[in-house]
Amino acid sequence: MADGRRDSNDGNARGRSGSSGRPAPRSSEGRPSRGRPSSERGSGRSSGRPDRTDRNGRPDRAGTDGRRTSSSSARPARKGDWSRPAADQGDRTEQQERYDGPPLPEEITGRELDRSISGQLKGLPDKLALRVARHLAAAGLLIDSDPETAYQHTLAARARASRLAVVREAVGEAAYASGHYTEALAELRAAKRMNGATDYLPIMADCHRALGQPEQALKLAKSPSVARFRPEAKAEMTLVEAGARRDMGQLDAALRTLELAPLQSKSREPWVVRLRYAYADTLEAAGRDTDALAWFHRTHAIDAHDLTDAADRADAIEKRQDAPND
Repeated sequence: MADGRRDSNDGNARGRSGSSGRPAPRSSEGRPSRGRPSSERGSGRSSGRPDRTDRNGRPDRAGTDGRRTSSSSARPARKGDWSRPAADQGDRTEQQERYDGPPLPEEITGRELDRSISGQLKGLPDKLALRVARHLAAAGLLIDSDPETAYQHTLAARARASRLAVVREAVGEAAYASGHYTEALAELRAAKRMNGATDYLPIMADCHRALGQPEQALKLAKSPSVARFRPEAKAEMTLVEAGARRDMGQLDAALRTLELAPLQSKSREPWVVRLRYAYADTLEAAGRDTDALAWFHRTHAIDAHDLTDAADRADAIEKRQDAPND
């Protein structure tokens, strides 16, 4: 989902061109304990032996006939005992609701995930892997239309499998898409520590921009690994770098950054469209309307899917130029 910048003024196109299509997770602290705290356990003795507890932490005393008799059947339901019927349960805490995550539609099976992603879940128990996969798949489906809900799905996945890089990556991408930039940085850094991947650098750099740290964005843009990026990823980093220069009021430097990109490429891929749009937008910001008009037209010429408003921007400049001078 290294999909480009946060607003069209930085030269990004409308819409998102997700790179991974995958969702995101949360921490492996596990579901809150259902057992009763040790301070609440009975202190009595039976037949001279200390009380035992069953697997739910309840007293499990041995009867006079030597058989254990659990006291759970006679005990009233307690708030937080989620093995009880729904009518007897108390309200979920914020932590528990985050663990549960948004409802999972029955039609989402987890098989929607790319094999490269689902393969990384094979180390988990089958039932756990299935739940994580379904949350990740749901997040991937919602990332464009409802990024906040997608983010919540990834938190639910992280709650169950926080040690998997693919899960932390998904959380970071969904956090970025939903505007949680501090969280996105933290999660993508964690993923990078786990797998050493540098694919996240453009998103991380743009998070720094969103947080008012353009200098940090430029540092990431100058990372040696950027030179080995694929054209699409390299274009994303170019857009972020140019945007950071604009944030710092360095329009000339932003133009130079974009001029080093393949603006003249004959490709009609979205990343070329967005590079041209960013260049035209920056030219207009620098007061070079004639050049900006030409590049808005060049952008529109290859924008078959209307990713940008290049045609409208060109019309606005032409009207401005045709208007009589007062």
